[in-house]
Amino acid sequence: MKSPISRESLPGLRQDTVFSEVFDEKTLIFHTTWGLFSPREVDAGTRLLLDYIELADDALILDLGCGYGALGLALAAASHSRQVTLVDKDFVAIEYCRKNATVNGLSNTEIFLSNGLQQVEAKGFDSVVTNLPAKSGKELYYLMFYDAYDRLKTGGKLYIVTINGLRGFVKRVFNEVFGNYQKLKQGSVYTVAVATKR
Repeated sequence: MKSPISRESLPGLRQDTVFSEVFDEKTLIFHTTWGLFSPREVDAGTRLLLDYIELADDALILDLGCGYGALGLALAAASHSRQVTLVDKDFVAIEYCRKNATVNGLSNTEIFLSNGLQQVEAKGFDSVVTNLPAKSGKELYYLMFYDAYDRLKTGGKLYIVTINGLRGFVKRVFNEVFGNYQKLKQGSVYTVAVATKR
């Protein structure tokens, strides 16, 4: 049986995938590669989350698990008065996120490698945002939520989007860590939720 991908096609697979996406009438160009999450287009969960995040034009934002930057760079593009910190534990994701910030002229960003939020010393963020990975285990989720709580200012918010199968778990842990939980939208596949540091 012939392989659907031939050796001759490999050089093409090593080239960047490049596509554009429109967010609030602003077009962003993304370079991605195989092995990164959703390398052909911005995934539906990220788009749903962007529809429900409420941020001031000068907000200080932290994008946890930024991948190639779809979520955080869209928020940075919406207002150049914002400062967006984007972190990921994957060095390839960080490389592409930096490239995408440069391609789109987004100088209001800081992008660096971090295992969760271990390398993030700054505190007082207005919002932490994340497209929660679906199969990372409850231990990592607890680390993420407690670390986000510690880096938010009082009144700051943690916004997440997750598959519906994790909705009940997220509600329980948000209530444990933050003392509150609000479901903003439940679609057929994804749920958007927020917790507030009080």
